Amino acid sequence: MREVNVVEITENLRDMCIEANHYLSNDMKCVFEKAVAEEESPLGKQVLGQLKENLQIAGSDMIPICQDTGMAVVFLEVGQDVHLTGGNLTDAVNEGVRRGYVDGFLRKSVVNDPIERENTKDNTPAIIHTSIVPGDKVKITVAPKGFGSENMSRTFMLKPADGIEGVKNAILTAVRDAGPNACPPMVVGVGVGGDFEYAAIMAKKALTRNLNEKPEAKWAADLEDEMLEKINKLGIGPGGLGGTKTALAVNINTYPTHIAGLPVAINICCHVNRHATRVI
Repeated sequence: MREVNVVEITENLRDMCIEANHYLSNDMKCVFEKAVAEEESPLGKQVLGQLKENLQIAGSDMIPICQDTGMAVVFLEVGQDVHLTGGNLTDAVNEGVRRGYVDGFLRKSVVNDPIERENTKDNTPAIIHTSIVPGDKVKITVAPKGFGSENMSRTFMLKPADGIEGVKNAILTAVRDAGPNACPPMVVGVGVGGDFEYAAIMAKKALTRNLNEKPEAKWAADLEDEMLEKINKLGIGPGGLGGTKTALAVNINTYPTHIAGLPVAINICCHVNRHATRVI
């Protein structure tokens, strides 16, 4: 049994919130540079050039990539051989988010009640997803999620008879309806299977998957490539002003489901797709 003090989780999350809001992950840098080089529309290329300049300024001058610094989504994979000490895990996560947003001078966008809407002034509470996994490590992934793209996300409860064509149609419908509102070029996270809520969680987590990694199911890997091609033929383009780069990537996660259902969730993220991962 390995002991991990929750203070380590707090300290790492504090730094990760700041990091994710100022720098692109390496895999995102690669696909973004590829999009800049391949965009065929002059206006689309100009928009991508402006976005690239914005990213460079954010990193060099420590200014957030976007004014919407998001609601902090935290995925925790806790090894079953880890004994967490020093306090409550949920409190430790929220304290890390609080410090990150306060110390990093990041915009606080969370309200304490969906109707009364008083700002909590420190961007807490976070959205926390915890899973128990083999081993003696704790893997932390933080994904600050802006709501321009979050509001464009969809869940479809398809019939099994809809099959893979139904999945394709759901993805294209969500992206087409999102249009410029998701700040394209976008990254599209998809969850297929599970149930109503698990499909949505899979779609959100898919956004944090390294873009160089492919799903185990061959049909899902093939579908990622097909959907990226079809989305980029929609003509929405960078900034929604037309072009050939509407999406930078499509990531699909899958899970077993019930004989009577085919849940599909689409969680869209803007061109920065902010996330950071650490293992302690």
